[in-house]
Amino acid sequence: MIWLLEGQSSQRDIILGARDALPAGVKIFASHRQSRPEITELADVSFIEPGDNQARIEWLIQTAQDNNIKVLLAGREGSLIESARPRFEAAGLTLVTGGLSLEALNRVDDKSLFTAESERAGLDCVPAITVSNAQQLTAAYGSLSVLGEVCIKPVVGIYGEGFWRFKQDADPFRCFAKTAVREVNFDTYLQAYSAAEDRGPMLVMPYMAGSECSVDIVCEAGHPVAFAGRRKAGLYQRFEREGAAVELALKAVQHFGCDGIVNVQTRDDANGKPHLLEINPRYSGGIGYCRAAGVNLPGIFAARRLGFEEPETVWRADVRVKAVTVGLPVPVLSVPA
Repeated sequence: MIWLLEGQSSQRDIILGARDALPAGVKIFASHRQSRPEITELADVSFIEPGDNQARIEWLIQTAQDNNIKVLLAGREGSLIESARPRFEAAGLTLVTGGLSLEALNRVDDKSLFTAESERAGLDCVPAITVSNAQQLTAAYGSLSVLGEVCIKPVVGIYGEGFWRFKQDADPFRCFAKTAVREVNFDTYLQAYSAAEDRGPMLVMPYMAGSECSVDIVCEAGHPVAFAGRRKAGLYQRFEREGAAVELALKAVQHFGCDGIVNVQTRDDANGKPHLLEINPRYSGGIGYCRAAGVNLPGIFAARRLGFEEPETVWRADVRVKAVTVGLPVPVLSVPA
């Protein structure tokens, strides 16, 4: 039995991949803290998770024991669940969170720590300066802007939230009119940043003009066992499993001891050399796209963790994918009067 805990919407793709790889008699459990039947009803058994974090830990352990579940894969809140690892292990449960300790998860979740550790380990990464006030931001921008374009992002975050590229010729109002472009005049950004009362630390970095590669990896205690890289090409994404970006991603998960289904982001400089951006210790939103290239990463993960033969990979390099929105009928839940 395997239990897929609350994750991003791609939790649906994890369930589908696991179902295709596991014997029919093996039950798949799935849960979410919200009512998300379009995701969880694909599993054999689904639950609504408690909202309270401490109650959630108790409930996860007890429910897993009651249903003879052996493996639990965390999606969201991996650090919270990882902090209770000794309790899961004492209950005879295999917990998979992206790392094997809270310290390991913090080293990749905190992009400031991740950058410093990558540099220490000799892994090519995008250099960054951590700032926490307007004076530091101004100084960091001044030192980096003489070398080229500069960008900024939060120390902790997902989905590119808080990322901005500084463009001095950008119209000051453009960042409000075209938010998806993620370009802003530095003086406009600085004015807003200076006025904020509650702001977390930010990373100021040189902006690399090359393409980005997203590498999805199934790994076990730092050992990568299956992977696929995705690179955007206009409206589409193409796949790769060789090359400098993939090799760098594999070295990174080995060094940081990743464990589970993780995602590594790299960015090429102007000369085409990849640099690490970050490791997300959880499966990506595009994890399901890799099926088009012939590799079922969720299925490989689930089969190996439960001791079954993993699905065969027949690599297809001649495909590209594009996400489309598909409407799914979802039953309306009755609400008591």
